[in-house]
Amino acid sequence: MTPLPLLSILLTPLIILALATLLTWVERRLLGLWQDRYGPNRVGPGGLFQAVADGIKLLFKQDWIPPFADRGVFVLAPVIGMMTVLMSFAVIPVTALSGIAGNLNVGLLFVLAMMGLGVYAVVLAGWASNSKYALLGGMRAAAQMISYEVFMGISLLGVVMTAGSFSLYDIVTAQTRMWFVIPQCVGLIVFLLAGIAETHRLPFDLPEGENELGAGFHTEYSGMKFGMFFIAEYAGIVLISALVTTLWLGGWQGPVLPGIVWFALKTGAVVVLFILLRAALPRLRYDQLMALGWKVLLPLSLLNVTATGTVLMLRSAG
Repeated sequence: MTPLPLLSILLTPLIILALATLLTWVERRLLGLWQDRYGPNRVGPGGLFQAVADGIKLLFKQDWIPPFADRGVFVLAPVIGMMTVLMSFAVIPVTALSGIAGNLNVGLLFVLAMMGLGVYAVVLAGWASNSKYALLGGMRAAAQMISYEVFMGISLLGVVMTAGSFSLYDIVTAQTRMWFVIPQCVGLIVFLLAGIAETHRLPFDLPEGENELGAGFHTEYSGMKFGMFFIAEYAGIVLISALVTTLWLGGWQGPVLPGIVWFALKTGAVVVLFILLRAALPRLRYDQLMALGWKVLLPLSLLNVTATGTVLMLRSAG
């Protein structure tokens, strides 16, 4: 193995973990700005070291496991959540030359597979905790994530049909003349809403509903096991934003600036949208969440696939 891929393998998890940690500070600062209040501003310049302080606090918190929990599964659940998110980044082509396996010919299927395995983390966490609030959160998570994975997968079909490949690298290069955000705008909307549900962010944070379930599936977690769930959520936001950039916003492509800068700017803009939704929208009821998925997003995604297929067929016939 040449040094560059080996270096990518070693650095990518560290960079993602650092970004997820930094994102906790960015979110709190932006929420403070939009809600006309102070964010963290005491520890370091602009409160920048608050995320570091929180990380140190988690490291030294008591690593407690409830005596009524299934110990093995209880410990395994946050590990699954963290690993599935980190492995998904292996196929994200940040630039034309980077990525551990950025040109994998089934890269998009690999990401969907990892997201599917991520369901096990929250379900097992809720079940192994042997707590009614955690169990309810786990069951909500199972129904929500499995349902929205259906719409997420169908929303991607239009992009795959247009690019003619499951490789994320090929999908980016297929957007040289026009980004897919224009012809596949419906697929983008469905994917973005499904991505919010997959990462259980507001307004779709039903698995963690604090005013109903304590903290949902991770109610019984503390210390770094809770920290792993916390970081996995923020890494998931970066992952969904990177996928939106790759699939609809032309990836690393852009004038003048280096490709990695364009990729970072586009991904950052989508991350800010995630945070803005949290600042602006209330939590939905669970029946509203499921109705939105099955009654609105499913027909929209199927309509998008039908329209894309029709256009491509007419184009090939002409």
